Amino acid sequence: MKFISWNVNGLRAAVKHDFAETFKKLDADFFCIQETKMQEGQLELDLPGYQQYFNYAERKGYSGTAIFTKHAPLDVTYGINSDEFNHEGRAITLEYPDFYLVTSYVPNSGAGLKRLDFRMGWNKAFYQYLTELDAKKPVILCGDLNVAHKEIDLKNPQSNHHNAGFTDEERQDFTNLLKAGFMDTFRHFYPDQTDIYSWWSYRFHSRDRNAGWRIDYFVASNRLADEIEDSKILTDVFGSDHCPVELDTKLPRPMI
Repeated sequence: MKFISWNVNGLRAAVKHDFAETFKKLDADFFCIQETKMQEGQLELDLPGYQQYFNYAERKGYSGTAIFTKHAPLDVTYGINSDEFNHEGRAITLEYPDFYLVTSYVPNSGAGLKRLDFRMGWNKAFYQYLTELDAKKPVILCGDLNVAHKEIDLKNPQSNHHNAGFTDEERQDFTNLLKAGFMDTFRHFYPDQTDIYSWWSYRFHSRDRNAGWRIDYFVASNRLADEIEDSKILTDVFGSDHCPVELDTKLPRPMI
């Protein structure tokens, strides 16, 4: 099965451009979206063959996630079982017989790290949620996780040290998640690949110069390693300041 994850930086804006064409071309079993920036009723999507699930932020035009899937889930969970962090539409979980699929738009620590404490609280609650799921069945996590884990994962690590997404605290938390039984699937296949990113600032022609960050991930339970065929970053897809990321697996299509 094919999984796609994409921070579209506003789904209504993306639909006005090439979203429909990209969606059809990628033909994924699961298409996960972050930063929808919309409320219920603001957009009708015609996606034949797909079930649609949205988690909206209470604040208008902010955050938000969605999953479009060809496969009906056993159950759907919105949020991460923590009321403090469930007001911004940042996570959706679909349960299947053999795995959980979680998509998330992880909070950004913000300019001057003004939301770093909130982000660290989110990390603690979110990682507990993921490990509790993993104790039941394997997990596939995807989304904009808002952290470049290693220096290899951004163009200018020295000048960005201590900036949002590349603080020691955020990076250590991600390390701790991996140590708890998860893998960064892209680095599983391409441990030393440089100069490949998933987000570029709209400023300073960053994408033209490939001055980017790898902050969009597929993370999976270690015991799924034999089921994963490839993990890709689709840098040739435009329409957002992020590009999609892809996970190709040998997992059987759910029979529900």
